[in-house]
Amino acid sequence: MLFEFKDLADSSKVWIYQSNREFTTKEVGEISVLIEKFVGNWKRHGDDLKASYQIKYNQFIILAVDESYNNISGCSIDASANLFKQIEDKYNVELFNKLNTAFKDGDHINMVSLSEFQKYVSDQKINAKTIVFNNMVQTKKELETKWEVAADESWHSRYF
Repeated sequence: MLFEFKDLADSSKVWIYQSNREFTTKEVGEISVLIEKFVGNWKRHGDDLKASYQIKYNQFIILAVDESYNNISGCSIDASANLFKQIEDKYNVELFNKLNTAFKDGDHINMVSLSEFQKYVSDQKINAKTIVFNNMVQTKKELETKWEVAADESWHSRYF
């Protein structure tokens, strides 16, 4: 069942799919239709899931499930992964590459490989206060408080 993201419990489980490029406005609209259709019918062994999504900065797709309503199952997670694989194929993007690292430069979002990120740190182009995207967050509350943070407040801190 599709709900407004804001109406999900803070404890809702989240998955962040980071695109290696920004989506166009047209792509965001098309992707939204695909996700809304999927989420509206998403089930766990026949039981509805209370879920939602957001597309942030035209580059991050965030999927959320309120497990206080119904727990998610492995099959349900696999179904969502299949949806995102289809989005990858249709729009020629990478959504599963965990070695891509995103950070802010003013209002601009930069996407670089992890090795490039490490080089930027050693070249002092990025510092511990650079805003990074911590895609390791697990809940809606963490998304709101620990997703966009200074590098020294996330797993990125190991590079400083």
